[in-house]
Amino acid sequence: MKMSAAVLWEPKSEWSVEEVELADPLAREVRVQLVASGLCHSDEHLLTGDLPAPLPIVGGHEGAGIVEAVGPGVTSVAEGDHVVLSFIPACGVCDMCSTGHQNLCVLGAHLVSGVELAGGQRITARGQGVGTFCLLGTFAPYVVAHESSVVKINDEIALASAALVGCGVTTGVGSAITSAKVAPGDIVVVVGVGGIGMNAVQGSRLAGAAAIVAVDPNAWKRNRSYEFGATHDVASMAEAKEMISDLSWGAMANAVIMTPGVVEGSMMADALALVGKNGRVVVTGLASAYEDAVTMSLLDLTLYQKSIHGSLFGSANPRADIPRLLSWYERGDLKLDELVTKTYSLAEINQGYADMRDGANIRGVIRYDI
Repeated sequence: MKMSAAVLWEPKSEWSVEEVELADPLAREVRVQLVASGLCHSDEHLLTGDLPAPLPIVGGHEGAGIVEAVGPGVTSVAEGDHVVLSFIPACGVCDMCSTGHQNLCVLGAHLVSGVELAGGQRITARGQGVGTFCLLGTFAPYVVAHESSVVKINDEIALASAALVGCGVTTGVGSAITSAKVAPGDIVVVVGVGGIGMNAVQGSRLAGAAAIVAVDPNAWKRNRSYEFGATHDVASMAEAKEMISDLSWGAMANAVIMTPGVVEGSMMADALALVGKNGRVVVTGLASAYEDAVTMSLLDLTLYQKSIHGSLFGSANPRADIPRLLSWYERGDLKLDELVTKTYSLAEINQGYADMRDGANIRGVIRYDI
């Protein structure tokens, strides 16, 4: 089928919205008609070149829609099912999946390969094959994805809201609950309260944290963070240090969750200084692939038994956690609709990312159904 898609042809350019051709699904693949796709910062890393990937590529990895067609051998979904696309596929049988770490599934090695799991490429444009980011390419109204990337959900849940659970919400909430192991009464610092960080705030609230400090230079985002569970806010980690000391009677925070737009090695010393004995710094935000220098006190790390922990997809098991988070949404415990600052058409994608860079959005969303 012919459709429009946002293609990145070269780094440090813009998304080109143009006609492409999408092939039919092969064995164990499904075609999904999307309702919405989130504008996540990870796709911005493709554009800046911080995340090297073979180009050209159709961006987008956060989406939800309705299964329109299935290829041979598909058993977990059928035509007409409502689904969320998991940006990391989960095969269910590799070492990581079988030990409860689906976010580290071996299939994740193909996320930026530009080649589909069943082989080849499903999209062509300008006479050549085009890859899909995270094996999805949700910056288009239809995707052909492997069955391992598709999670069935209840039909009653609004798909435009459910789309956010495909990446940002699950990553942020899981960074707090699973990766940071936030416990009732803890003091938590969230550095960067955009599309991921705001959900780390939500996750900390859901875990019962006593104090949640939102750190962001953007005053509007800091003010918005109170809607999601923040109890305090400051503009920088340097300002947070005295506040955390006062709140904790000198013991400092139990956890710091790093979710700025781009993580830099120079940030780690300040982050480590904000946690106390046995404290944990969780690094969820992406750094440039070329960032390889980190400044911090190794003596502080050892003497106070602190730890630095990487977190991918919030340490989630998407086949279990995506439906679970949506059940919290249905109960009113998890905010999804409030995360969406503005909706865009596909043709407005570059404006959406300009708004993100300007700090005007918590989450921008492309809608295909309006």
